[in-house]
Formats: sequence, structure tokens, C-alpha cells
Amino acid sequence: MTRRIFIDKQSPKAYHALVQTSEAVRATAAEAGLGRTLIELVNLRVSQLNGCAFCLDVHTKAALREGDTARRLGVLAAWRDTELFTPQERAALALAEVTTLTTDADAQEAAYARAREVFTDDQVSAVVWAAVTINAFNRVSIMSKHPVR
Repeated sequence: MTRRIFIDKQSPKAYHALVQTSEAVRATAAEAGLGRTLIELVNLRVSQLNGCAFCLDVHTKAALREGDTARRLGVLAAWRDTELFTPQERAALALAEVTTLTTDADAQEAAYARAREVFTDDQVSAVVWAAVTINAFNRVSIMSKHPVR
């Protein structure tokens, strides 16, 4: 296997810009009234969809620190089949999924409509930005083959 370059280390200015974007998104979510637990669920679900082991490790720890439970995190991949998630969390997870998997226009419309029912415009924007940002981090870690230690 070809040795991978850790692109975050190779191009620190670009990576720092992504970190700054992430910090701005976190602040935007907080200003919109979204809790950190919901944002960590978005981070985890997107990372599951992308198969990013490094980000799954980081954000599982973060979610647990924020007070989420191992039970909920354990069933996150099947969130539609359990009542452990609130209507807002369900809407955020659906919106995160269609932000990540953009090919199904009907699913995208349905998820967006559901999100508009339970979120303000600022909250919808924050959830989409959270999904966009973790998607970018997933690509950095996947392409760099960041190890889970």
C-alpha cells in the first residue's frame, strides 16, 4: 500500500481554515439554539455514512462527554427504527444524510420539509453547515488514513 500523506500536516493553512470553519459552524449552531449533543449526532451519522473511523472515534468520545449515552450511540445507524431520538434529532439526522448522500432528490425534499417543520431557518442552516463541515473532515481523514489509536 502506498504511504499516505497526512494532508492536514502537509497543508496546515488549508487545514486551519477548515478548523476555523468548524468553529464558526459550532458557534452558529449554538446561537441558533442547537445543543452540542445534536451536532455530535450529525457528526457521527455523517461519519458512519462515509466510513470514517477516525472521525467516528473522535465524535463518539465528544458525544459521550456531552452526556449522550452509549445506548443511543450504539443504535444511531438505525435511528429510524427506534424511539430514542427526539423529533428534532430525527429531522437533523435525515437532513445530514441527504446532505451527505445527495443523489436522491425526493429524499432530499422530504428531509428538508421535515426539518422546516421543527427548525427555524437559522437551525436548518446550522445543521446543513454541520453536515457539510464533517463531510470535509471525513475526506481529510479518509484520504490521509488517519489512524485510530
